[in-house]
Amino acid sequence: MIAGIHHASFLTDDLDRARAFYEGVLGLRINPDRPSMGFEGVWYDAGSQQIHLMALPGVERGLERPAHGGRDRHVALRVSDMQMLITRLDEAGIPYSLSRSGRSALFCRDPDQNALEFIAD
Repeated sequence: MIAGIHHASFLTDDLDRARAFYEGVLGLRINPDRPSMGFEGVWYDAGSQQIHLMALPGVERGLERPAHGGRDRHVALRVSDMQMLITRLDEAGIPYSLSRSGRSALFCRDPDQNALEFIAD
């Protein structure tokens, strides 16, 4: 019955700041098909799936998150060049941690503290 995952949605307190991360650091491109939904947001294509950012200021303010993103709710994204990702994260000053399982994977957080896992393809 379930054929796959269509998209993952993340909440953002500051859409411009989030866009700088997803577009500038991760290099994602906007999908122009997002309809008017009554709130600000952006859709990105990530392979055959999507990432949706939804502006909802203050919704998770004060929420405590575990230090390691692998122990938090997260989405896992395949990457074709792990070293390029590491270079871009380092250049942007974004902290990350390597997978504790020994896999070629790392975790970081976006500007709103949403956890992201990246797995070498």
